[in-house]
Amino acid sequence: MTATTPKYMAVQGAALLVAGLFILIGVLGFIPGVTTDYALLDWAGPHSGAKLFGVFAISGLHNVIYLISGVVGVALARTYAASRAYFLGGGLVYLAFWLQGWLMGRRSANLLPVNGPDNWLHFGIGVVMVLLGITLAGQRDPTKRWRRKE
Repeated sequence: MTATTPKYMAVQGAALLVAGLFILIGVLGFIPGVTTDYALLDWAGPHSGAKLFGVFAISGLHNVIYLISGVVGVALARTYAASRAYFLGGGLVYLAFWLQGWLMGRRSANLLPVNGPDNWLHFGIGVVMVLLGITLAGQRDPTKRWRRKE
């Protein structure tokens, strides 16, 4: 038996998993029943009355952002460096969503509907993504060749 190198590094596998979850959440946000008060789903703005699983405030734009986050994750999972950038950059974006929701709340200038659970979900997503980008990534790109010191 010969040892084979894995097709994906841990950070790439995790990127595919997280991206799949984002796509699933984005799709579920458009399904009546999973989304309560579906008739109150607005495209954008802070006053959409629909809630994913009856808890998280959502809108059409909010669902599309989750779908885009997933598609970007699938695309960036192809390489080690891009997967790491997906986690670090995406984590910072979701932390920015958390901060924006916390500061703006339900003001009319806010493009996304937010509530307490939604804000904490964005915070959790941001922290987990940054931690995955840091902990699953080594100090060097393992796909690059080592240089021998002579």
